Amino acid sequence: MTTAHMTTAHTVHDLRAQVTQWKRDGLRVGMVPTMGALHDGHLSLVRAARAACDRVVVSVFVNPIQFDDAADLAAYPRTLDADAALLRTAGVDVLYAPSASEMYPPGFATTICVRGVSEGLCGGARPGHFDGVATVVCKLLMQALADRAFFGEKDFQQVHVVRRMVADLNLPVEIVTCPTRREDDGLAMSSRNRRLSAEGRARARILPQVLTKCAERIAAGDDLAAALQQARDALLAAGFTSVDYLELRDAHDLAPVTATPTAPARLLAAAWLDSVRLIDGVDVGV
Repeated sequence: MTTAHMTTAHTVHDLRAQVTQWKRDGLRVGMVPTMGALHDGHLSLVRAARAACDRVVVSVFVNPIQFDDAADLAAYPRTLDADAALLRTAGVDVLYAPSASEMYPPGFATTICVRGVSEGLCGGARPGHFDGVATVVCKLLMQALADRAFFGEKDFQQVHVVRRMVADLNLPVEIVTCPTRREDDGLAMSSRNRRLSAEGRARARILPQVLTKCAERIAAGDDLAAALQQARDALLAAGFTSVDYLELRDAHDLAPVTATPTAPARLLAAAWLDSVRLIDGVDVGV
């Protein structure tokens, strides 16, 4: 479905005015929170939202409080005009593109901290990151009065943080997780991929290959520690400069798994290439 009638809202007031009218008409509102630089992974979430909801809001907001590195924030791609064109073609009803001052006006003093599932993995490598994620997602969901919100499972820990926050704060929204979208060579789609050099992009495909092979070894009953170490070594040998983490976690609660899994598990990794931090994860069969 396509539409020429997508509108853009830059303020909470304007967004709420539109959504309130939809709610009066009994329509279900779906939301896809993004930081822009959109690709088909994002658009797959839009398609899922369109199929499940009557109206779709997509936010584009590079959230400053989830970055622990000012240089990383400055380098994050910002392509709002191109994003808007993609979203219009995808049938989005409202593009919500607030400014930083709209999201965090003078005097803003509230932060949401989700303990447990936010610890370790990306939370360990990027202190405060998930406090920023939880805070902005909560604000976006409440600003849009969303009935359902759609997230990609590539950001596996983020999904757990959002689900925990929604449950703990009794937010009236259903969190829907959609499968990771991948390039033809297997690399998980990410806005950060465009920052890779041509050589780095060619090397990046090694990450999902290494994870898949490691997951197969673990599922076959190979020694877990040895399989994880071999995977780390393979990434470094392929040209990755460092590995923040490569761990096996319980797929249900993110608890560390220290032996051959007997319940659904997820192999998760974050590694650096070309000064770009790539994350990915694959299921481990039981």
